[in-house]
Amino acid sequence: MSAPTNAPVAFLPEDPYDDAHLTDPYPLFTRMRDAGPAVWLERYEVHAFTRFEQCRQILTDHETFLSGAGVGPRNYHQEPPWKPAGILDSDPPVHTPLRTAMTGVISPRTVRTLRTAFHAYAEQLVDELLDKREFDAVTEMAELFPIEVFGNAVGIPREGRAENLLPHGAMNFSAFGPEDARYAEYFAAGEHTTEWVMDNCARKNLTPDGLGAKIWEYADQGVITGDEATRLVRALLSAGLDTTVLALGNTMKCLSADPAQWALLHADPKLTRFAVDEALRHESPFQSFFRTTARAVDFHGVRLPEDTKIALFTGAANRDPRRFGDDADTYRIERDASGHLAFGFGIHQCVGQPISRLELDVLISELARRVKTVEPAGEPVPFLHNTLRGWKHLPLRITPA
Repeated sequence: MSAPTNAPVAFLPEDPYDDAHLTDPYPLFTRMRDAGPAVWLERYEVHAFTRFEQCRQILTDHETFLSGAGVGPRNYHQEPPWKPAGILDSDPPVHTPLRTAMTGVISPRTVRTLRTAFHAYAEQLVDELLDKREFDAVTEMAELFPIEVFGNAVGIPREGRAENLLPHGAMNFSAFGPEDARYAEYFAAGEHTTEWVMDNCARKNLTPDGLGAKIWEYADQGVITGDEATRLVRALLSAGLDTTVLALGNTMKCLSADPAQWALLHADPKLTRFAVDEALRHESPFQSFFRTTARAVDFHGVRLPEDTKIALFTGAANRDPRRFGDDADTYRIERDASGHLAFGFGIHQCVGQPISRLELDVLISELARRVKTVEPAGEPVPFLHNTLRGWKHLPLRITPA
């Protein structure tokens, strides 16, 4: 496929998914935004959208910009999907009962009931971190917390969580980006986890009082099928685990890089939700994914043919100065970051975000209350992934309040 000759877009020969740009994507994102409403990625032969307004419009118009043809570059209308469709890669009417079940389970009342258990483990974990004073904020904090509290909330067996859930999520989310060598590596590393995850999302292995069992109640009512229930439990795990791990690490990276920001938060831990929202905006765990046009459309002067893939770089949109001001590249917890696209938007907005937000609020606010200072204790190691952004290792040093 060649670029439409009438498309008023800049041609971009650079690869947004190479190591250098995944390590530091923001200079490229600035150039992409400044080039116009869209750019043409020559390597992938696809229009890419990086500005906030255009990305938000695409996400809210699910009838024109489809998810059911896959949220990665593979077009399910032309190639077979690598797995059965789930809540993220389906459109109404298939999507509707799946979302009905998920939103019914993740109700405000349900989320409120989780706070006590989440807070108890947050207190325990912060006790351990204060004893250490120096620790890896990823492997000794960001990964441990969701695996424990959210795994318990869903009701999956404890044995095997750490070994299976994280590589499984990295594999799944790799399908949201190009099928290159990095994609192949994550699939090879996660392939062995599929049987464990699917088996432990089945009703027989879930605790009777967990969120997973509540999803299965919708299968009993005939709203969804048994196969859909299993896949929804798997999607639920991803919604409250993978991006939460990354968001915790990213938030701590932002706060530890600027002592003044931590001082503000320590002085008033009620600012935690603003600190978290700003981190989600500033270092979005989800950086990019794809949609497919349902029809030929002229979109902000760009002619998009029917059944054509487009790329959305929400990590770029969340730093668009047209929406967040001239200092959009700066982390500032007093900013109003509401409306960011880190959880998506429209009918495919992450239904698990209330639980993810609860996890982030409980742990970060506990740290803010009990920790006077946070500073780097070594060089962080980036987590390079075609879709996700975060850290593999983040050495920190803390002092108690």
